[in-house]
Amino acid sequence: MFLRRLFTFALIGLLSVMLVWLAACALGSGGWSAGKILFLLCVLGTAPWAGLCAANALIGFAILLAARDPAGFVFGVDDPPLPMVPPRTAIAVTVRNEDMAEVVPPLRRLLDGLDASGHGVAFGLFILSDTQEPAAARLEEAAVEKFRAADPDPARIRYRRRAENTGFKAGNVMDFLDHHADGFEFFLALDADSEMSEDAVLRMLRAMAAEPRLAIVQHLVTGRPTTAALPRLFQFGMRAGMRVWATGQGWWQGDAGPYWGHNALLRVAPFREVCRLPKLPDGSEILSHDQVEAALLAGAGWKVRVLPAEAGSSEDNPPALPEFLRRDARWLAGNLQYFYLLAMPGFSLLGRWQLAQAILLFAGAPLYMAMFLLAAILAALGESVAAGPASVVILAWLGALYLPKLLGYVEVLVKPEEWRRYGGANRFLAGVLAEFFFILLLDAIGAVSKTFAIQRLLLGTRADWTPQNRADRGVSWWEATRMLWPHSLFGAMCFLGFSYGGWAVILWAMPLAGGLLVAIPLCVFTADPRLGTWLQQRGIASIPEELGR
Repeated sequence: MFLRRLFTFALIGLLSVMLVWLAACALGSGGWSAGKILFLLCVLGTAPWAGLCAANALIGFAILLAARDPAGFVFGVDDPPLPMVPPRTAIAVTVRNEDMAEVVPPLRRLLDGLDASGHGVAFGLFILSDTQEPAAARLEEAAVEKFRAADPDPARIRYRRRAENTGFKAGNVMDFLDHHADGFEFFLALDADSEMSEDAVLRMLRAMAAEPRLAIVQHLVTGRPTTAALPRLFQFGMRAGMRVWATGQGWWQGDAGPYWGHNALLRVAPFREVCRLPKLPDGSEILSHDQVEAALLAGAGWKVRVLPAEAGSSEDNPPALPEFLRRDARWLAGNLQYFYLLAMPGFSLLGRWQLAQAILLFAGAPLYMAMFLLAAILAALGESVAAGPASVVILAWLGALYLPKLLGYVEVLVKPEEWRRYGGANRFLAGVLAEFFFILLLDAIGAVSKTFAIQRLLLGTRADWTPQNRADRGVSWWEATRMLWPHSLFGAMCFLGFSYGGWAVILWAMPLAGGLLVAIPLCVFTADPRLGTWLQQRGIASIPEELGR
């Protein structure tokens, strides 16, 4: 494993240096100025993340093409039969002000599947509520009672609601482990919008039973079929990118893999012992608990592995852009808390890198916005870079950042059995084009939103832990304008600067500037059910589960 990690970090370093060198050559071709030096400093700050994206993509793509069973090869744990008496496993579902009509059916399907497999007796289901509103809590209780009444073994379904939300979701889980998990060896962590098949769960259970030092098995998670346009397009691309990313990352991280907080099987005893999270120096709770817990377990000598298989593990994505941006802001606030933890004892060197990697995921957004603004200023001052070198740099950076997704698409296209699952090569390519155009616009909006979110945190605004809206909905023009007018204003200002550089500069600036200029209509149209229906009827951005394949 040491050689794998050495190779990976060397590859990340090489790719990062190449990107910086390309940018430096392009910037320096017409002489240096203060603006160009500032631009290059921003490049230096963002290069490690771009290098990591490209390195994970290249490794993952090679494995997906070369290995007969890529997921099993990366997972690296045997798949023997379960013991005659399977280990007792709790299914722990965390909820907070959720629509139980959406929460219960996937759990019903999972229990029915486990019963049909003959292993249902080994499982107990716990619905762990942090709902505070009494009316919502009564609806939860009624839904659980109805769920229990229809089950052949009602006693295995239990509902617990906390009076105090101490520690947020991590505290909810730890409270369950402290007071309700005795007699269970493992627990399956599910979110309210999670769905897992019995085959996926039993595959993880067999691995955990066979490997006594394995503390977490994290299954790959895909998006569930949807007609809403925004999540439909987003998760079509995310599926391709995450398959490649998780395969590549799992290969070199090995026994110190990731944990994403749900759709994972965990060993009760070590998690309860090792994963009690401290408060931060300012007294606040850790929001993004999952990667911290994985790093603590790996640091204590336990194994954390990813199973990069798609089948049987899914979740919902936010139905509209306002919810999507709020989720990003919540994740950003949690990941940036890791600055406080980098020097905390209990982590291995790789664990600290994983925390730093999570920081880089969001901390680069202000640097990208600074680069965009500097490029507009340089264009307005007549200092723009020649079109040829600039084109090479832009294509190289976009290629590096989007390489996991691009190679995920290539993998499907070179495997006829895969593109058939998407309804044919033509439909798949239509989805690729629609998603890639959409994601260029969305990422520009997301980068500005992340920058504003970081600004709010620096000014002392604490992130909240509000319930999520998961239901499909429309977005009014007023709501979109109120949220996104700063994005459009920033885009218009930058576009004005780029206009001084001529048509070539404007053309290359359009992916970012265009996304910001159309942020408001994009928000409205991608929440319009008519667009989602139009995409579905034409099979654009369809996924295999939607097509029954």
